[in-house]
Amino acid sequence: MSGRIPDAFIEELLARSDIVEMIERRVPLKRAGSEFQACCPFHDEKTPSFTVSPKKQFYHCFGCGAHGSAIGFLMQYEGLEFLDAIEEMARSAGLEVPSSGSQQPRPDTGLYDILAACARFYSEELKSHPAAIEYLRGRGLSGEITRDFGIGYAPAGWDGVIKKLGTDATRLEQLKQAGMLSEGKSGSYDKFRDRIMFPIHDRRGRVIAFGGRALTDDGPKYLNSPETSLYHKSRELYGLYLARQRAGRLDSILVVEGYMDVVALAQFGFRNVVATSGTATTAIQVEILFRAADTVVFCFDGDKAGRKAAWRALQAAMPKLREGLQAKFMFLPDGEDPDSMVRKHGADEFAQQVDNARPLSEFFFQHFTNDIDLGSIDGRARLVEQAQPFIETIPEGVFRDMMTARLEALAQHRLQSQFQAGPTGTVAPGLGGKPVQKRTPMRTAMAHLVQNPALVEQLEGLDELDGLTNDDIQGIEIFTELVDFCAQRPNITTAQLIELWHGHPALPHLQKLAIWHLPGEDELQAREFIDAVNRIRLGWVEVLLSRVTNIIEQRQEYRALQQRQQDLKKRLDSHQS
Repeated sequence: MSGRIPDAFIEELLARSDIVEMIERRVPLKRAGSEFQACCPFHDEKTPSFTVSPKKQFYHCFGCGAHGSAIGFLMQYEGLEFLDAIEEMARSAGLEVPSSGSQQPRPDTGLYDILAACARFYSEELKSHPAAIEYLRGRGLSGEITRDFGIGYAPAGWDGVIKKLGTDATRLEQLKQAGMLSEGKSGSYDKFRDRIMFPIHDRRGRVIAFGGRALTDDGPKYLNSPETSLYHKSRELYGLYLARQRAGRLDSILVVEGYMDVVALAQFGFRNVVATSGTATTAIQVEILFRAADTVVFCFDGDKAGRKAAWRALQAAMPKLREGLQAKFMFLPDGEDPDSMVRKHGADEFAQQVDNARPLSEFFFQHFTNDIDLGSIDGRARLVEQAQPFIETIPEGVFRDMMTARLEALAQHRLQSQFQAGPTGTVAPGLGGKPVQKRTPMRTAMAHLVQNPALVEQLEGLDELDGLTNDDIQGIEIFTELVDFCAQRPNITTAQLIELWHGHPALPHLQKLAIWHLPGEDELQAREFIDAVNRIRLGWVEVLLSRVTNIIEQRQEYRALQQRQQDLKKRLDSHQS
């Protein structure tokens, strides 16, 4: 079910990894009974609500709701993609990640080596080119900040990289695959020439691409690496790796548009700045940003183009706004960029501007109300028609409720059925005032099985449930699939089970059940599990009884109708005679 990586490997990787040990290297843990506790690393709190279970190999925060396996923790804490987290854990466990026959070809590791060599080459070239050094000094960059960001210089010739690194056919081919060469009538030549070079790192610190700033007016001002097997513009953020190396999980992140803006702001002490690679902000980038910080501030020019870009970022951010996360928007005066702003007004004033960034809600509603007459019914109806679909993309929670309330206040109209509860059914107050799923026998049985898969061995045959569908008993299809799955692997942990269901449509449901509070000792929990299963069986018997009753009633009704038919025929015959 994991898709890209074989299930057996994920199962073994989690079996060899101790989530307590892995988290404790990053977050101080204290024992609390059979579990461990800490203040949550994913939101601010004074009283610990973050728990780690050695038995389940699972973590959960009762404050913000963050939860998952060791893989999920690495993804959220380090800002890694799924495959990167797997590789990181595998390296620590001394395992080699296998290839899956169904997955896409993985990048040649030699590409990382050739790009790292390019970065070293450009860094060395900078030292011997006074014009490039003078340009950086003119932009106010120190030698220290230049070194920290690995900034270098691509010489003006057509074959500097080729001569230095393309020493044989294999290396030349790697340079091509890495996007470092262009093709012309006379063959290959260096893509980057006479440019200040900014290495772009992935979230594990490996160089995957470059951005080049021209020193002259010959050609485009900025030139980026093309898309390659390593580099996808929609997924990367310049400066994120360095920002996280400095501070781990960040309180906030400032998103700007240029490489030089990131470096210049770092020069003034702003080490929490990243940049998109000349593209509109994507949903993937927003997801990565919110893994790294709870607050994301998007910084754009105040002109029409800047506001258009900000609106795209807002659209990408709204579906990601889980509770505790927020997005803000900062608009610069005409003709200014972050680099010029911080140099002209100083770090303190720039920091004040960032603090005063507009909340997403304010920017959102102003976007619509600027051109709508709220004094008319038509205008208010138009506001609801335009704004409501966007609000519906926000995950359920307090923020979505408040955005709905604000829209209702502006429209002077109570909105109806468009904002429905999720698929979990009836809810009741939970920890921290958050809704929890209603405890039905089906959910109770699945919760116990997810949290203790070994319970499957206590089940007697469930043959009578084979072939049932959700139309018979709600959730029976997932339950029987889960029982079969656990029967094959009764000794796995909760974390292994969750990861092996990666990509399954039922995964979000199982993740919620994995954090249900199931009190009592093992024996009591086993009895509660069997009792829940027997209630499921009872439910099926009641369904059968209902069907049989319906059949009996239908037969009785049929006989009554037959008798009525005969009586009416007799009446007709007697009248005719």
